[in-house]
Amino acid sequence: MKVVMKKSEAREPFSWTFQDNGKSILRSENYKEKRNAVNGIESVKKNCENDGRYELKTSSNGKFFFNLKAANGQIIGTSPMFASEADRQAAIDALKSKGPSATVEEA
Repeated sequence: MKVVMKKSEAREPFSWTFQDNGKSILRSENYKEKRNAVNGIESVKKNCENDGRYELKTSSNGKFFFNLKAANGQIIGTSPMFASEADRQAAIDALKSKGPSATVEEA
């Protein structure tokens, strides 16, 4: 698993995506400063092993996703949409097992 940190031309240019085997597992909001994006990555690594930090959701179109939350209840990251609950759970399992040791790359 790796984390890809990106910088764009946006007003809040920094964002990241946790990826497993080339597939997006979790993405961030946009951050104004790089250090805040790095803090977000560290928060994911710290919280991703805790089952209580996952908020399982179903979108209005019937697809499945999850939010990962910090101890204070703030959303750290949001997953993409998955076709099935099993696919969503597989992404959570991957994040829980590989997220804490994910390497960071800058794109």
